Amino acid sequence: MFTGIITGVGRIAAVDDLGSSDQHGKRLTIETPAGYLEDVGLGDSIALNGACMTVTSLDASAHRFTIDISAESLARTAGLTDRGAVNLEKALRPQDRLGGHLVSGHVDGVGQVLKMAPVGESWELRILAPQALGKYLAYKGSITVNGVSLTVNSIADGAEGTELSINLIPHTVDNTALHAVKAGDRVNLEIDLIARYVERMLGAGKVAA
Repeated sequence: MFTGIITGVGRIAAVDDLGSSDQHGKRLTIETPAGYLEDVGLGDSIALNGACMTVTSLDASAHRFTIDISAESLARTAGLTDRGAVNLEKALRPQDRLGGHLVSGHVDGVGQVLKMAPVGESWELRILAPQALGKYLAYKGSITVNGVSLTVNSIADGAEGTELSINLIPHTVDNTALHAVKAGDRVNLEIDLIARYVERMLGAGKVAA
């Protein structure tokens, strides 16, 4: 489990094939801030742009670790085969503060950035989410974008999907990889866990009736 509060901005330094076909995944080498891996061990979970991954090797002195990502995961996420900045979050510990919201690290869909522009002292991030995720999004509800816990400021359902607007304060822009996103980029989205369970409970009630 995670909180959507980014604990470091790393960099995808290398992307290597795990095989020769489309059914094979990739091995990513991630560079981290100095000291980030001091409490990390083999097999630990770290979310990369919101996708929960397992540490397969690490070199704390060189500030690097690797993860293996399957072809299935690559097909359902965005931005994990491109060298560049990536949001990092270590798995939640029982004694940690829940500063954002409960995040599983399982990407529910890939959205498209429509706008990333300054508004006053803040930034507006506007995203087109897949139509299937629209029912889980609500005004002032939570959503995870590339691993960052954010609040939905407005929503509008349309034929192509659900358009949502998010306000980013300068601290979030400065301390996450969201500062690099631009119109046309694809981003990983995870809906609020509570919304997922509410939808399931309501659907189960209809079936029983």
